[in-house]
Amino acid sequence: MVNLAHNSLKEQILETGGTKPVFGGHEKFVFRYGWLKKGIDAIKENPLVFTDEGALATLGVGKNMVRSIRHWCLAAGLAFEAKETTGLAHHLKPTELARKLILNKNSWDPYFENIGSLWLLHWQLANNLVRGYVWNLIFSSYLESEFDKRQIQFFLKKHIEQVGIKTTDGTIEREVDCCIRTYVPSIRSKPGVISEESLDCPLAELDIIRYVVDDNVYRFNIGNKPSLPVGVFGYALLQYLPAIVTSRRTLSVDECVYRHGSPGQLFKLDENSLVEYLEALEELTSGKIRLQETAGLRQIYLHNSIASSFDSYALDMLKGHYEQK
Repeated sequence: MVNLAHNSLKEQILETGGTKPVFGGHEKFVFRYGWLKKGIDAIKENPLVFTDEGALATLGVGKNMVRSIRHWCLAAGLAFEAKETTGLAHHLKPTELARKLILNKNSWDPYFENIGSLWLLHWQLANNLVRGYVWNLIFSSYLESEFDKRQIQFFLKKHIEQVGIKTTDGTIEREVDCCIRTYVPSIRSKPGVISEESLDCPLAELDIIRYVVDDNVYRFNIGNKPSLPVGVFGYALLQYLPAIVTSRRTLSVDECVYRHGSPGQLFKLDENSLVEYLEALEELTSGKIRLQETAGLRQIYLHNSIASSFDSYALDMLKGHYEQK
């Protein structure tokens, strides 16, 4: 595998405005079916819902789960902390993506019934350098195809120390456990016995990480992703491009497959699969995103109209995907 140079971890922290990663906000819970919709609906009614005395009754969960729902709404890029505060508490507001995707009955997919929405949530989470930092490192920086918990914990500890962040082995262990449970269905020790922490996350449907019981390792499912829609891939690509495309209008296919934070890394696509998506995007965009091979080098060419408005075209990609369903 080609290991292209990518931003140092310290540069990644600077990309977030100097905000350091948040560990433990999930309270060891993966998000459940209905949590994100419930959280965003509550934020719409009360920007301070998560610090309100009635939060437990409003959300219908315990105190730790209230904090967890808040974390996941932020981690998935569906809510943001506004500058406005009351006391020490920041008001939360739905993002533009949340408004278009789930906020209203006429939104694209209010109840995440479209598996493309789950791929979208995965992209949002693994691309979040503050609340999804461990997710980002595991998918983008760990370049082996399989791992066990001990290996990935050692890898993360080394990288996090390089950034100058102080943490503990216990914190890293909990982050790894939560990340794995985000994608791998639970194996219950006793049939019929279900604990709160063993309930599966919707992202387990993506089958992007598999547990190999005989070897006691986790393996990335690298290659073709039949359930990943072209429109969601296109959204991810257009969210990724501004970080690497400035004055130029071309980039290599390798930069989309192997570079840190690329769609190829976060979706665990191989080169052939990614090229198929690029060919589909060329047709979908009428050549505004174009794949061309010159002297054996496969490059992506971007029309000026796309390069001048990545965010707008990214949302248009999603709109096109949902409106065709």
